Amino acid sequence: MTLELTLVRHGRTHFNVRRIMQGRCDSPLTRDGRAGVRTTARHLADTPFTAAWSSPSGRAVATAVEVIRHHPDLPLRTDPGLLEYNFGEYERKHESVLDEVIAWPDLVTEVLAGRHPGLPGGEPADEFMARTRDVFERIAAAHDGGHVLVVGHGLALGAYLATLDDVGLVPLPNASVSTVEIEPDGSARITSVGVDVAHQGHIAARPMSRPTPAPALA
Repeated sequence: MTLELTLVRHGRTHFNVRRIMQGRCDSPLTRDGRAGVRTTARHLADTPFTAAWSSPSGRAVATAVEVIRHHPDLPLRTDPGLLEYNFGEYERKHESVLDEVIAWPDLVTEVLAGRHPGLPGGEPADEFMARTRDVFERIAAAHDGGHVLVVGHGLALGAYLATLDDVGLVPLPNASVSTVEIEPDGSARITSVGVDVAHQGHIAARPMSRPTPAPALA
């Protein structure tokens, strides 16, 4: 039986709005972020979920709890394998501080390839990619088909999608929905990516492309 995964990125947080690196640290959902999550929850209310998983980070759990309010008999399980990438010393700092050291597209390319040694105090890319593959393999193995909700983070969910298709890192809006189908033989395909059902936009989803330089003034 085909297993259908519904991947939801956590709702917008105070750090998202301020462009602060989160990673393993946490920040509560904003009022607008919680409203967006509720919109996504209503959108998924009729999905016949058979299981629900979440990163143990507070922002992910808060998002998952809102989604499963429409599924009162569905228990929520957390797994540390779903945690966001650890940005080490750059967490709780503005994104621009990291940009001065390495451009976001370059960092992500190296992380997805498993080549980056890790930021100071952070997580080596090969370990991050290995745990990302492992957690989704374990989730798939735990369910014989059905519909499974997985709530997580922008880079972590994006990294998983990148293991299925050569899409690079797709910017995932807060509270967005992506879907994956996994066949009994283990083959998987992405059926949707980053659907912005909550209309949260890409405020917290960093693009992979570099900005075009401004033309020189005469």
